[in-house]
Amino acid sequence: MGLIGSIGFTSKLSWLLICCFLVVFTPFSATKTHHHSFVVKLRPISRLCSSKNILTVNGKFPGPTLEAQTGDRIIVRVINKSKYNITFHWHGVKQVRNPWYDGPEYVTQCPILPRKKFTYKVQLTNEEGTIWWHAHSGWARATVHGPLIIYPAPPSTYPFPKPHAQIPIVIGEWWKKDVMEIPDNAKRSGGEPLLSDAYTINGQPGYLYPCSKKGTFELTVEHGKTYLLRMINAVMDEDLFFAIAKHEMTLVGKDGIYMKQIKTDYLMITPGQSMDLLITANQAPGTYFMATRSYSSAFGAGFDNSTATAILKYSTKSSIPTFHFFPTLPPYDRTEATTDFTKQFRSLTINGRRADVPMKIDTRLLFTLSVNLLNCSTKKPCAGAFGKRFAASVNNVSFVAPSLSLLEAYYYKVAGVFTRDFPKNPTKKFNYTAEVIPEAFLSTSFGTRVMVLEYNASVELVLQGTNVVASDNHPVHLHGYSFYVVGGGFGNFDLKTDMKQYNLVDPPEETTVGVPKNGWVAIRFKANNPGMWLMHCHLERHQVWGMSMVFLVKNGHARDQKIVRPPHDLPKCYH
Repeated sequence: MGLIGSIGFTSKLSWLLICCFLVVFTPFSATKTHHHSFVVKLRPISRLCSSKNILTVNGKFPGPTLEAQTGDRIIVRVINKSKYNITFHWHGVKQVRNPWYDGPEYVTQCPILPRKKFTYKVQLTNEEGTIWWHAHSGWARATVHGPLIIYPAPPSTYPFPKPHAQIPIVIGEWWKKDVMEIPDNAKRSGGEPLLSDAYTINGQPGYLYPCSKKGTFELTVEHGKTYLLRMINAVMDEDLFFAIAKHEMTLVGKDGIYMKQIKTDYLMITPGQSMDLLITANQAPGTYFMATRSYSSAFGAGFDNSTATAILKYSTKSSIPTFHFFPTLPPYDRTEATTDFTKQFRSLTINGRRADVPMKIDTRLLFTLSVNLLNCSTKKPCAGAFGKRFAASVNNVSFVAPSLSLLEAYYYKVAGVFTRDFPKNPTKKFNYTAEVIPEAFLSTSFGTRVMVLEYNASVELVLQGTNVVASDNHPVHLHGYSFYVVGGGFGNFDLKTDMKQYNLVDPPEETTVGVPKNGWVAIRFKANNPGMWLMHCHLERHQVWGMSMVFLVKNGHARDQKIVRPPHDLPKCYH
């Protein structure tokens, strides 16, 4: 019943296995059992007129699609035969009471070292729709990622008519140079990481790149049929606009959660987000382009300004000539287009009932998100702005990864690994979105500091963007939870006035939210999942620079409110 596969790097001189995913859906309650095997290896893949070795899963870029039903349990056996450390994160899965399998290195586990193995146990609960899996160690996720599709478990059905077919659309990137060297090179220079050479749709840059014309992804449709596109933004550093020529899309889900339907001609999707889109093939027979390009709001920041394409083609036996149509995308810096799209998001409620939003808040938090500058440690200028070195922070604290996983240190009561004093409010208060920020606010502090939340606390967290160095749209992802986005806006958050505009009836439920350029969002959640849970910006350059923090959610009193025991094969932090 197994399907043999692999994850890893392949070279012309050697064959290196990085991970072997043995993905097995085992019986859990009344769930189905599915069996899959993955292998990770270095494999040469040709793009943009060149062949190079990249880290892949089962020799595929993007990686294999996993399929399950709501409530299923997934067991993934990983064998690392590469020279790189590796971990895996199941983006959008809550991992209730079981943070050991969440994946971020040095937060919930030590990495899987070369020639070592580890078995993940991924328990689905109420997730349904499109989410994804990806590496959570260094820059490995640039090529090590893939869809995780969760279908309704019978007798449940979709909250929309069943589509004729379902197609994953994974937007990624391609570099002509070795991706795994990018973060260390950026760290040495103090500047921005190397930009990608192209975006990709299902592994190909598309028709605008001559070397990719033959490999351009094509979706063949039948006239009058409706299709479900399961879209994932797996790029490292850029929000993206996406559109299909002459075809209206209907957004029906986001981050593995259904939402009220939104009809739109374009969408903006941040790194880390996934979206479920319905399209109906209702145009004249012909060829229509899908296209995606960057939404980049940070003034002066570099970005890949290329456009990736794929083709939607009507099947027909007639002699009608083929016409090519290209979609209209918003300009790369059109924040208004992003706002017009995201402000429509609403939870899918039944019979007018309220969403399950915490109404009485006992824990209020305000976190600022900043890009910072540091003096260089050498006499030569760094490659950051003004000859300095880039950093990033949450509440002016840049996260420093420990040498032992935080979860192990907490569980086994190991002293000296972290402190429990992450600030509830900014350590430096100023006009966060002012056009000019005084130089005194450009620097940051460093530490491994976690924030402690009492079990079942009702939390309101305001994420405040700042204009320190440069403002950006920050896609913030919270592990272990979904949350309700009850409000948002531009400028500095004002508790007295902005709370009056909150949506507490049907706010969108998400796991990754875009904090707008020089703006804020307010989210609410119930802290009922004990463990160590990472929250970070999903722009990889910002996360590498330190824009991450960790919540320690304490155990409750009942047995089913406590973290489960650690797995016997948990990776060790030594060679």
